[in-house]
Amino acid sequence: VAFTSAIVASAVVVGWVTDALVVPVLEGGEAPGGRLRTALALVLGVAVWKSFGIVIRRTAASRMQFMAQTRLRKRLIAHQLGLSLRWYGTRGVGDLLSVSDVDSRQATMVLAPLPFATGVSFLLVGSAVVITVTDPLLGLVAIVLLAVVVVLDLQGAWRTFHLMELAQARRGRVAAVAHESFDGALTVKALGREQAETERFGRAADGLADQLIEVGRVWSFYRAITEGLPAIGTVVVLVVGTSRIAGGAMSAGELVRVTYLLSLLAVPTRLIGYLMWDAAHSVAGWRRVEDVLETDDALPVGDDRTPPPPGPATVDADGVGFGYEPGLPVLEDLELRLEPGRTLAVVGPTGAGKSTLALLLARLWDTDAGHVHLDDRDLRGLAPGVVPTEVAYVAQEAFLFDDTVAGNVALHLDLDEEQIRAALRLANALDFVEDLPDGIHTNLGERGATLSGGQRQRLALARALARRPRLLILDDATSAVDPSVETSILRALRDADLPSTIVLIAYRRSSIMLADEVVFVDEGRVVAHGPHEHLLRDVPGYAALLRAYESEHPA
Repeated sequence: VAFTSAIVASAVVVGWVTDALVVPVLEGGEAPGGRLRTALALVLGVAVWKSFGIVIRRTAASRMQFMAQTRLRKRLIAHQLGLSLRWYGTRGVGDLLSVSDVDSRQATMVLAPLPFATGVSFLLVGSAVVITVTDPLLGLVAIVLLAVVVVLDLQGAWRTFHLMELAQARRGRVAAVAHESFDGALTVKALGREQAETERFGRAADGLADQLIEVGRVWSFYRAITEGLPAIGTVVVLVVGTSRIAGGAMSAGELVRVTYLLSLLAVPTRLIGYLMWDAAHSVAGWRRVEDVLETDDALPVGDDRTPPPPGPATVDADGVGFGYEPGLPVLEDLELRLEPGRTLAVVGPTGAGKSTLALLLARLWDTDAGHVHLDDRDLRGLAPGVVPTEVAYVAQEAFLFDDTVAGNVALHLDLDEEQIRAALRLANALDFVEDLPDGIHTNLGERGATLSGGQRQRLALARALARRPRLLILDDATSAVDPSVETSILRALRDADLPSTIVLIAYRRSSIMLADEVVFVDEGRVVAHGPHEHLLRDVPGYAALLRAYESEHPA
């Protein structure tokens, strides 16, 4: 408003100076006298007021845009992290990165010029009023001109919006290809695929460039028209205004006021076009952001916060059925009970459903049929945050954050160094950690790339142990560790003072023999459940599988 009022005031002042100062001097050589000082004071006052308005407008615009952008990004991340693993399986990481970064930035782009657009709206109205009051005929010319500019800008923005949607999707594809190439750098180099990956990325980048060029072509067509209209309007006003002056309908100062206002309006009308351009970008970005925000694929939760009984958990799986795809069951009518404090080894051939069972017990997926209970509490009825405090799941692929060893083990828990060292010791990781340059304070870099697979697995195990879970699930979590080290770890877990029931997806006989009981799973069902010796004696399929394990993974 301050900026707009200063613009209108400047036109009024210029018109007054023309009539009160310039024309008298030119016509009769009249001395300006005190009017010159008045004119200087008015011009200076308007300039200061205009500068003040610019500072306020730009500060407010920057704050509004970046605060909204930050809130949107936080909301996006919070929503995405609350969605199920099933949803993550349908979206590429590169595409999600593009939505969280580029699209969220695009969605808020229109907020930057919004304060100026508000000012322009007042300016257009104020200018139209001033011009119309000065001369109704010229006011009509100005209003028609502005209406044509706005209509053309709206039409251009609408056509550009659809093209921008395609560009945003292609931008996500570029990010996805780049992410795959970087994430799979080892495979790319091992297979000599550098040139092929470069060409694949080039094709995606070329597709994006072609789409953006098309956007620019369409938009430039409309901008070329709307850029020329204010100049044409000014010429029309000068021609009409000159005849009006000759007829005595208006003064020279009034014509100067009108043409000056129109010349000032050339920039705002041009910026209306840029606002429409930003709006097209923002709507295209918001569509992709909205697609994520409107996704309702989170695991349902209850409100049960019943305190668990002390000590290790009791686990029950009752008639559990599950499939990753409709009509393709992985588990069917599975029954399982595990008493507190026991160690259970889950054994079965590839594709039998062992890892799926582990994910269901940790409630990282939901059952399609049946129920999983933790101490007679249905996992689906537990309140948010309850399961992670009682259940720890360690996957075969150990993920480490770009943080120190201590930071990766504690992971924002309030643990002192002795507790961290105790967890590392139990995971058989303390020795190699103390050999690192800064011990537990050594930064591991992204994903702990400088560590071996077995070292990463042991740190992931230590992270789970530091939480002292009531149910510890190890999904082949020591596969990269030497058999002797694995045996040492599992024996330490069994003998340690842990409040944990342990479920172990096992492949090595030495590991299986350390379990209190074994579940043999095949084709999604529990075939046998009991001590290792009994299954080895009574279940031919189990005995044959262990003999195969022996040849592949000798103890």
